[in-house]
Formats: sequence, structure tokens, C-alpha cells
Amino acid sequence: MPGATGPRDSITDVAGVLVGHHQRLDERVTLGSGAATGTTVVRVPGGATASVDVRGGGPGTRETDLLDPANTVRQLHAVLLTGGSAYGLAAADGVMRWAEEHGEGIPMDPADPSRVVPIVPGAVIFDLPVGAWDIRPDADFGYRAAAAAATEFARGTVGAGVGARAGALKGGIGSASVVLGDGPGAGVTVGALIVANPVGSVVDPRTGLPWGAGTDGPEFFGLRPGTAAELAALAEIPVKGTALNTTIGVVATDADLDPAGCRRLAATAHDGLARAIRPVHSPLDGDTVFALATGAVRVPATALPAAFPPDLLLLDQLCTAAAVVVERAIVDAVRSATSIAGIPAYHDLFPR
Repeated sequence: MPGATGPRDSITDVAGVLVGHHQRLDERVTLGSGAATGTTVVRVPGGATASVDVRGGGPGTRETDLLDPANTVRQLHAVLLTGGSAYGLAAADGVMRWAEEHGEGIPMDPADPSRVVPIVPGAVIFDLPVGAWDIRPDADFGYRAAAAAATEFARGTVGAGVGARAGALKGGIGSASVVLGDGPGAGVTVGALIVANPVGSVVDPRTGLPWGAGTDGPEFFGLRPGTAAELAALAEIPVKGTALNTTIGVVATDADLDPAGCRRLAATAHDGLARAIRPVHSPLDGDTVFALATGAVRVPATALPAAFPPDLLLLDQLCTAAAVVVERAIVDAVRSATSIAGIPAYHDLFPR
């Protein structure tokens, strides 16, 4: 691991990052009946430099073109992660309403500070078959999730992870962080928040260990290989039947990066998906990772030849850390998830 785990082992270890959830989950939800969906908002008061990288073949997104480093706007104010497939993008309207009410956005009139335009990109997962098809997030979900944003937040079957399925198992929300211990980025924090809803498997069927436990080792997560009976039970679970999936998330750092640096951070973060999900980036997934930099920690530039950007060595460290925290966040999502609608959770199969 490229450094020590942050104090919360969470994306909110990055200074200036808050997370909030809102969901509807009926106690007796079944596949096709009842409510089982939600929204998660990553909020950055004051804004953050950002970009995005989309790798899946079926993405559902909003405002991702705006985050191209070649375009004009250089900051966002919140990121929406939500269930509901394309319908769920309506939740961004509520996030914008909350942000506008609190003066968060791009100022548009020097004489009237209330006139702002919040920048709220977003991405969705396909969770419509879990619960009733016509119950999905709307603007009220986004408003409530934005209002709930804080440094402490729940993980597992909450927010955008309520209806998530990770291969044959219950998916959910997970998070992780690392504080760089040496090199040009010493003291810088990198964190990730991931909604795990892939078509691919998140567990090695030969051992019962999450694929993503490989980098740090199962002992880091307190995991042991499954017994013969547990592995047999895993093999009996039907493969995920739905054709539409997607893993989405946010990586964040308190380093000062430009949009091009954020784009590279988002691109490398997808390596963490590839380590923890097999296969990944399929035509049936809409895998999308946002990257943001709050700039709360200033790192001195490193002397390099003129052909290279001065923050190149720092960016290399951050990219390595981004892949690690994304990988660990997916393991966290799978371990934290609880079963709903008859979808088995990891800890149900492997209670040890």
C-alpha cells in the first residue's frame, strides 16, 4: 500500500469532502415489488477542480462533457451517484436546488451573490429490477442527500447502493482512503467512494475471497478463505440475470491538481475496478469514475525537465494511490452490504 490508511478509511478523510445519502427501502421488498433505491451525493463546499473517465459500454451520465479538460468550467460543487437508471438523473435537480439555496455555485452576478449556477455532474446505476420498476430517485432524493452530507456516513446497502448487485451477490457503497507517507506527496490524502453494481464477479470462486483483497492481502480485511461448504453454496447462486449494470464512483485528493491531472487520476482509478471486478468495463456496464481535487494541501513543485509538468511525480503517486483506494472501496462495499429481496450478501455466505 502506498501509505497509511486515513483516520476514517473514507473519502471524507480528504479535507473539504462530504457525503450524504437518501434512500427508500421497504422492509419486505422483493424483486419487482416495493421500494429499493437511493441516491448518494459527494459535496465539496466551495467547489473543487474535477474531471471524469467513462469506460463502460452503457453509461448513464450528466454533465460529463463539461469536465473535459479542454472545456471552460474548471470546478464542480457536488457529484450525484444514484440508482434509478436514466430516470435517476432527475435527482441532480434537487442537489442543484439545495446548492443554490446555500449559495454554492459559479457566481453569475457580482451585485447579487444569490445568483449562482451549481455544477452537479452525475452517474447512475441500473437497479430498477430490485423492488418496483416505477419507484426511483427524483429531485427530492437529491435534495435530501445533499442536505445530509457530512464527514461520517453509512456504507453498504444505503444511498445509491441500496439496489446494487455485485455479480451474483448484493452490492453496495464502499469507501477507503490512504495518506501518502513519503515522496513529493507526503501528507497528501487520496480517497474513494464506490457504488459496486457490476455484471462481473467480485469474489474468487476458488477461495471465496474478494478479488480486491489481493493487493493488501486478506489479513488486511480480516478475511479467511471459505470452507468447502461455503464455496459450494457460492457456486449454487445463479448468475446475475439483468443485462444492465454499472460501477460508479468518485476519487478525491486534497492535492492541488488541474483538470488534466484530475482526468489522469480518474483514468488510473479504473485500474482499481479491474483488480476487484472480473470482467470489468463490459458492454453491459456503464463504469464511470469522477476525480476531484480540493487543493487544500499545497505540494512544492519538483524540478523536472521543461518538457514535463512540474507536478508529474506527485501525480504518479496519486494515481498509484487512486487505484488502491478504489480496489479497497469495492471490497468495503461487498463486505458492508446486507441482503435484500433475496439477494445474498457476502457475509451471509462467508460469516467468518
